[in-house]
Amino acid sequence: MSAFFSKERITANPSFNRWLVPPAALAIHLSIGMAYGFSVFWLPLSKALGIKDPIACADNMSIWARVVATDCDWKVSDLGWMYTLFFVFLGSSAAIFGHWLEHAGPRKAGAVAALCWGGGLLISSYGVYTHQLWLMWLGSGVIGGIGLGLGYISPVSTLIKWFPDRRGMATGMAIMGFGGGAMIGAPLANTLMNHFATSTSVGVWQTFAVMGCLYFISMMIGALSYRVPPTGWMPAGWQAPVNHGKGLITNRHVHVNQAHKTPQFWLLWGVLCLNVSAGIGVIGMASPMLQEVFGGKLIGVQLPLSALSSEQLLQVTAIGAGFAGLLSLFNILGRIGWASSSDYLGRKLTYIIFFALGFLLYISAPWAGDVGSVALFAAIFCVILTMYGGGFATIPAYLADIFGTQHVGAIHGRLLTAWATAGVLGPVIVNYLRDYQLDRGVPAEQAYNVIMYVLAGLLLVGLICNLMIKPVAEKHFMTPEQLEAERLLAHEKAIAINNGKIAQDQPASKLNFVPIAWVLVAIPIAYGISSTLQKAWILFH
Repeated sequence: MSAFFSKERITANPSFNRWLVPPAALAIHLSIGMAYGFSVFWLPLSKALGIKDPIACADNMSIWARVVATDCDWKVSDLGWMYTLFFVFLGSSAAIFGHWLEHAGPRKAGAVAALCWGGGLLISSYGVYTHQLWLMWLGSGVIGGIGLGLGYISPVSTLIKWFPDRRGMATGMAIMGFGGGAMIGAPLANTLMNHFATSTSVGVWQTFAVMGCLYFISMMIGALSYRVPPTGWMPAGWQAPVNHGKGLITNRHVHVNQAHKTPQFWLLWGVLCLNVSAGIGVIGMASPMLQEVFGGKLIGVQLPLSALSSEQLLQVTAIGAGFAGLLSLFNILGRIGWASSSDYLGRKLTYIIFFALGFLLYISAPWAGDVGSVALFAAIFCVILTMYGGGFATIPAYLADIFGTQHVGAIHGRLLTAWATAGVLGPVIVNYLRDYQLDRGVPAEQAYNVIMYVLAGLLLVGLICNLMIKPVAEKHFMTPEQLEAERLLAHEKAIAINNGKIAQDQPASKLNFVPIAWVLVAIPIAYGISSTLQKAWILFH
């Protein structure tokens, strides 16, 4: 079994078609991306015992007592810790296991990710069935979070090595899947919960069980479909650009244990952290922000949100949900669009655009709210979300440009600690600033203005970090002997060299499998986009 999952076993032969690798990556990323959509379970789980209405726990009951209580329902705030655990363990597991992944290969890492994510959902299912919150924290939060980290970084190094000519596009295709996972999983979860709901069950434990099995199968298919190129492989007719020591794209390699000793690593850490902090702050407040800024204007009534009737509030809430869905779609489009564009613009220029354009859009948002233009306000944040998603998808290619490809997956794993930091920094800034202003009598529709200016300030700092990035100093690169030793540890196979030329692509005998593989991942993506557009239509209808 160990040999079956070994890296030597998945080294591609000359006839392998590299376009089979992105669908394999998408099969994993579309599965683990459901982590973004877990909020769909909070309300049903908050009345898992009461079914129609929650059974409240005693006021003096501690959170530690509530996690094992079987006679009262969970609070949404207690359930939300699962979401926090997701991203804490995503970042930590990616950082810890990234170097192991480079040696073990993507098939083994993908299989472990499938066991953790699918198995974690099954443990959570049992936790719901027995009404033990700690089992849900352990299953999906901790074990599932480890699966998220391994699944997230498993295709990065492989795709970059298969697409040296289009690094941004390759990583954008995979990481697009992580953004789109909730777009598919959330409506699927709703459908399953409605199907399994009875007079004695809200249908969540059954939904967890079904989705855990589905995701395990999908991720295992993706993991088993991974192939790695032999050392020295390159696309037919393509030659690596010559680096004379001044360009950012290097043909050499920095060891993962050396990367964090360079200023470039920490500048890129700051670039990712600040870009994500600003974007994740918007995601977390998107729906309430739209409702509070425009209030009754969203339904043609010139009243603030606090003055609307219950029926009108339901209409406004539906529009807010549509806005959140629309932002999710643009987040996905930005991942593939900006990452692909970075292959032509260059990674540094792409991030300059992110920060400069983002700054202008953030400081323009309060003006759009003041003039009462819902369409302009929505458009501003849709563009902002493309750059939030684009930042995630472009950073692996940026790392490969700066540090080389040998350890890019491991270095990317360590850089993802910036994401975990941003996941705390962004929401804290937004939530505390909003509360601070409301406590001082600032109207709700104006409480977001200062927040936008603060987030714009974060982007200016990110712009400075990006402008400071220079090529890595010579002393940090591996010597040819060190590189060869590392490749032996990673069990890499070299291809034959004939007359000084590396063998190029051969006719692809598996070409017919390429459209089949892409159709299989396109079907769920189309389902998710359709569901999202139906909700987003409410915003403009």
